[in-house]
Amino acid sequence: MRVIILGSGVIGVTSAYYLAREGHEVVVIDRQPEAALETSFANAGEVSPGYSAPWAAPGIPAKAIKWMLMKYSPLMIRPRFDPAMWSWCLRMLGNCNAARYEQNKGRMVRLAEYSRDKLRELRNEIGIGYDERSRGTLQMFRSQKQLDGAVTDMAILDRYGVPYELLDREGCLAVEPGLADVREKVAGGLRLVNDETGDCFLFTQRLAKEAGQLGVQFEMGVNITGLQLEQGRIRGVETDSGNFVGDCYVVALGSYSPLLLKQHGIRLPIFPVKGYSITLPIINPYASPISTLMDETHKVAITRLGDRIRVAGTAELAGYDLSLDESRGDTVRFVVSDLFPNGGDLSRSELWCGLRPMTPDGTPCVGATPISNLYLNTGHGTLGWTMACGSGRLVSDLVSGKRPEIGTEGLSIDRYLRRRRLVGRPLKRLPSITGSR
Repeated sequence: MRVIILGSGVIGVTSAYYLAREGHEVVVIDRQPEAALETSFANAGEVSPGYSAPWAAPGIPAKAIKWMLMKYSPLMIRPRFDPAMWSWCLRMLGNCNAARYEQNKGRMVRLAEYSRDKLRELRNEIGIGYDERSRGTLQMFRSQKQLDGAVTDMAILDRYGVPYELLDREGCLAVEPGLADVREKVAGGLRLVNDETGDCFLFTQRLAKEAGQLGVQFEMGVNITGLQLEQGRIRGVETDSGNFVGDCYVVALGSYSPLLLKQHGIRLPIFPVKGYSITLPIINPYASPISTLMDETHKVAITRLGDRIRVAGTAELAGYDLSLDESRGDTVRFVVSDLFPNGGDLSRSELWCGLRPMTPDGTPCVGATPISNLYLNTGHGTLGWTMACGSGRLVSDLVSGKRPEIGTEGLSIDRYLRRRRLVGRPLKRLPSITGSR
């Protein structure tokens, strides 16, 4: 079967690799000159199944107000007349209750745990290296109230058999000795012992080469303008380099996926949430993080990637605006200097931003659509790297007609769709929408 994949971020490339391994002829289309140059480029570096949780949670509306009033705020909302943004916000608020949170977290953990296992298998099979470490994630609490609040997450982790350790201050310092100089700021932590770290960009670039050796064709620097739909099937992808025709199509465009699909009556409730990161060189390995530390107060992750520290966080609702606001980097700079003041050279840090494709319930949309030969692998939010291998393998199995290794309940777009007539009208040319997600 000839499969066309739209998007060459970590989600698109893992999908391509697994599909090619099943013997399919695979073509990947992307507007960028190389794979993983957008949202996959400089993310937090976490492969964190244990930390997989929806942003929509009990108490979040009140917390959001508090966050926006903080000096180093993890959240910013830029008011704008954007029905898609406000609709997404209302849907997210509808998920901020205990029952929805438990259901959504369970779905996310299921996929994320499976994905971590697939990543390990892949690493063993092809020997791919990407500054990886298997040293866990420490969710660090600055207050006793935060520590007490971990009980809810621990109950869900217990239910899904995810191992963890609840640590006091000394336990946190034992796993992250670089915190020794700021011990008074640590109340305790929840350590997800099976979590990993690694450079998503490096992984995606190297896996793309592996996929190329399996025959995957990468059409880079190509702008997608729309899909051609006839009688309930996609007949081709229209681009500025001509039409691409296949038997099956996989949309892995992250935040840009809704722009492509809405012309055909598929309303994907995905909205871009801008995040920032800095990358700085390590100057003192003993004063740097060992693995990943998540500062629960500021919602900032600090990760060791080889001889670098990656610090990522903040959530900015500003539509598709990719402008680099230097002031938004203050939060991530503050957190790394506050917790690991002697670990890296902030004067040589590089600031970056990217758009996270967020669904209102936190769970991605992976699987079939009402269009018979169209599949989705999108909407992973902050967890694209964590869920990439599992999502890619899942889509490959579905396209190949194989029974997936995990349950697919609640992972597809079906949870959002109201059945409606598919739209097959003359193609309206869209702005360039293909991105590396």
